[in-house]
Amino acid sequence: MNTLSIDGWRKADDDSKSIPIGTLRFHVSEAEHLRLEQAEEELQRSGIRDMMIDADTQALELVMPDGFGALSECKWRVYIGGEQARGQFHLLGYSAEDGCLIYSNAVMVDQLG
Repeated sequence: MNTLSIDGWRKADDDSKSIPIGTLRFHVSEAEHLRLEQAEEELQRSGIRDMMIDADTQALELVMPDGFGALSECKWRVYIGGEQARGQFHLLGYSAEDGCLIYSNAVMVDQLG
């Protein structure tokens, strides 16, 4: 299992600017890693820009920064990016308190494992 500590962001609505909120800490299980790899392969085959995958919240063990509560609708956004056109992902969800979008910085799928 991979434990990641990644900068997080909050975006109140489409018209607002993202603001940093601190570090999100979460686990990516082997099963989730495999799903992310499969999504990367599908994106490379299909030419689709990105896809959303439901995150396994039981395995996630998400720890939010101080002052932030639980997230709902946690998903992985997987996309192809960078000069090498490799799969990247980030975690996103919605604040259970106010519905704002909360998301992490991106990580390359290859960095897991």
